[in-house]
Amino acid sequence: MNIFSWIRGAIKKMFSKNNITDSLKVNIAVSTELESKIQKWEQMYRNKAEWINEDVKSLELPSAIANEFVRLTMAEFKTNITGGARAEYIKNIYDYAIKELPNNLEYGNAKGGLIIKPYVKNERICIEFIQQGYFYPVEYDDTGKIISAIFASQKVKGENIYTRLEYHALKGSSYFIINKAFKSKDKNDLGDEISLSSVEEWKMIKSETKIDNIEKPLFAYYKTPMANNIDTKSPLGISVYAKAENLIKDADIQYGRTMWEYEASEKAIYASTEALKQRNANGNSLWEIPKLKERLFRTVDIVKANGEELFHDYSPEVRDEAFWRGLNKILERIEFNCMLAYGTLSEPTYSDKTATEIKSSKQRSFTAVTRMQENLQDTLEDLLYAIDVLVTLYKLAPAGTYQVSFEWGDSILTDTEKEQILQMQEVNAGLRSKVRYIMFRYGLTEQQALEELKRIKQEKMNNQEAFGFNEE
Repeated sequence: MNIFSWIRGAIKKMFSKNNITDSLKVNIAVSTELESKIQKWEQMYRNKAEWINEDVKSLELPSAIANEFVRLTMAEFKTNITGGARAEYIKNIYDYAIKELPNNLEYGNAKGGLIIKPYVKNERICIEFIQQGYFYPVEYDDTGKIISAIFASQKVKGENIYTRLEYHALKGSSYFIINKAFKSKDKNDLGDEISLSSVEEWKMIKSETKIDNIEKPLFAYYKTPMANNIDTKSPLGISVYAKAENLIKDADIQYGRTMWEYEASEKAIYASTEALKQRNANGNSLWEIPKLKERLFRTVDIVKANGEELFHDYSPEVRDEAFWRGLNKILERIEFNCMLAYGTLSEPTYSDKTATEIKSSKQRSFTAVTRMQENLQDTLEDLLYAIDVLVTLYKLAPAGTYQVSFEWGDSILTDTEKEQILQMQEVNAGLRSKVRYIMFRYGLTEQQALEELKRIKQEKMNNQEAFGFNEE
């Protein structure tokens, strides 16, 4: 089901009555072309692309590409929350979100974006990950960030389908959350509006909420950094493999040809009927050639009376090398279009790339991953803001502040272990501060590093006093 088209038809029902929504303008913020592309990317990711059939199997390249970008993005990722009691409460929620992030980030890479939305349930904050295609962006600010969106959730009970639409809108410094519930027997139809209390799980949800003094939406949107060449006016992200769709199709087809080459070139024997076995099946006489080990026999030069040979050996040459080279060329083009380094998908032994080309491809991949890390860090900071607002609104933790640190690393281009040794040498030579080294080594903020260095110095002083010696 196309969630965008479905919600389009629901908007009139959702905003048909006079309430605080009178002041909210709800526009269509996704083009139909982009809608269909998001559906296509999802089908490709699930190995259900239109070209996959009995003869053409999927190489599962879409999921491999989406997953590889997650690996590269988070290979050395470290993040931490520090502070007092409030920070500790936020950290527990944040740590859960980070734990669940890799798989959900893969879905986001595949479909172009991902929303992370905190919400309160039973007096605690939970985290919901919503893939692009399952939320409806309504409005953006001047920087292209989503500031209004509709989220849908469903429950099926017997023959009835219950749907809840949750509308979030930031207007100036005021934030509106509107919930509507609907009941239907057809999954493609929203049905009639009902009370939220009609569904046990929704009875505690308020239909309308207004929160003042809000700076950002109470959800965080991650988008892939690739330019949207499908709808150039849309701030929505596109799939990490969007610019290689046709090449992925070519690769799947070429792989099918390669597999067929092996199947078609299996050794066989053309045999006269005199060499076949006869068996009866339901009263019918059938001829069959011996199977498996019974086929492994040697023949003498036997000819029939007319001089024709009784057996003919069929053993064609396997042309797999040419097929594999052809597939490898396609994989290299996919790597280029997806901003991956050569050798990520392709086989280096088949490649004729120079060292300069390979180094350039690594730089290209590093640039893409760095932009992903920047986008993801912005998303996580927005998530923490939303969590902090909810903690205040529901009085879940004492007043206070928190500090967050991020460390991403650059192992795509550098050897982390060698870099660490080099920095340690620079510290010993007085060319780098100990604070900077601690920040690099443990992913701490400057303030956290200063506190750590202070703690180390204090421990050294305590050791000197306890054991009566001086350390130079």
